[in-house]
Amino acid sequence: MSKILTPPTTFTGRLRYLGPGFILSAAIVGSGELIATTALGAKAGFVMFWIIILSCLVKVALQLEFGKNAIYTGTFIMHNFNSLPGLKLGKTHWSIWLWLSLQGLKLLQVGGIVGGVAIVLNMAFPAISVNAWAIISVLITSFWIYKGNYGAVEKGSLVMIILFTIVILISLFSLQWTRYAIHFEQIKTGLTFSLPVGMVATAFGAFGITGVGGDEIMYYNYWCIEKGYAAYTGPNDGSKEWGERARGWFKVMYLDAVLSMVVYTIVTAAFYLLGAAVLHTGGTVPEGYQMVDTLSRIFTETLGPWAKNLFLVGAFFVLYSTLFTATASWARVWGDAFGQLRWLKFETLEEQRRSIGIMSWVLPAVWCVLFLFFQSPVMMVLLGGIATSILLLLIVYVSLVFRFRELPAALKPSMAYDIFFWISVLSILFVSGYGIVRIM
Repeated sequence: MSKILTPPTTFTGRLRYLGPGFILSAAIVGSGELIATTALGAKAGFVMFWIIILSCLVKVALQLEFGKNAIYTGTFIMHNFNSLPGLKLGKTHWSIWLWLSLQGLKLLQVGGIVGGVAIVLNMAFPAISVNAWAIISVLITSFWIYKGNYGAVEKGSLVMIILFTIVILISLFSLQWTRYAIHFEQIKTGLTFSLPVGMVATAFGAFGITGVGGDEIMYYNYWCIEKGYAAYTGPNDGSKEWGERARGWFKVMYLDAVLSMVVYTIVTAAFYLLGAAVLHTGGTVPEGYQMVDTLSRIFTETLGPWAKNLFLVGAFFVLYSTLFTATASWARVWGDAFGQLRWLKFETLEEQRRSIGIMSWVLPAVWCVLFLFFQSPVMMVLLGGIATSILLLLIVYVSLVFRFRELPAALKPSMAYDIFFWISVLSILFVSGYGIVRIM
């Protein structure tokens, strides 16, 4: 039965088909915004506000290329990586091996999220230890993803992120009536494009992890396919009608990506400013098991002591939504990658479900073990951010191939789009390249 569907042409009609970008937002907010961004603001003050804004704005063009690739191919990203031109080691393209080589640090990153969830739950229910909560959290998450019953939880998590965002903005607004009030000169300082030598590694990690990172850009392919954009467009038969449908679904996907970018940019900016104004001024940096208690000051210092419980509720849903959507996304991309490596079967729908099911248990178990060993969520998240910045270089290369080699001629974008695309590519190459050189 054909799923081909004429794309909506009105703004309200397109709104009905949004979703993939906001699933990514659910994954982004916990690790990038709540932990890494606030920690960066606490360490650096206002001076690196610019890199946070840049990080949110410049990556969306690459996300769009991966989304378009999902629509006109209808195939998963690791399959498409394996079809790229260039060297193969065995039967697998070098890009997949490079991706795999970075996953050690990426596993640490999500292990930090497991730790954040566990610490919040321990603060709410101290009778159960942090380590026990970490184990309980991953077991529940694995079971839900394995059974496929994540729709309601995903929607609930997104609702909580929206509510938490409202509280964050209220907190930022309320800051102006406290001793931590933000002044224009401080904002101006943060937009002067300076980068203190001692903050390079931290900024590099934050650039990789705030906004959509390399991982989220890759995940976007899977969620666009599962949302139905590719099926609605249909296989490329070279017809004029196919090209018109593809362009129509491109527009839906553009709206999805841009609106989600607006949301996470606002949230990211708010978290950074709160960290810079409250935590940096007070000389406190979120670290170790005190991470959540320290972060809660961005609420209690502006809304009063009563807001700590409100922060814990919001922090749990923000962090857990990240853990939840990361499990669902990682299970797909790892299953797909292992399929290309011939370590798992990932061809038929049944094989895909089985592989995703296996990964939904294995990956959270690894994250949990890493947290139990390192016990330092902030450090783990920032290390993952560094790996994400390196991964972004690969994403840039693949995006260039998608745009100038794979994209059907009938779908060539406007000059304005290409200018924005090149600005994004050059910005990422500059920041990531500079960070790698300074760290080495």
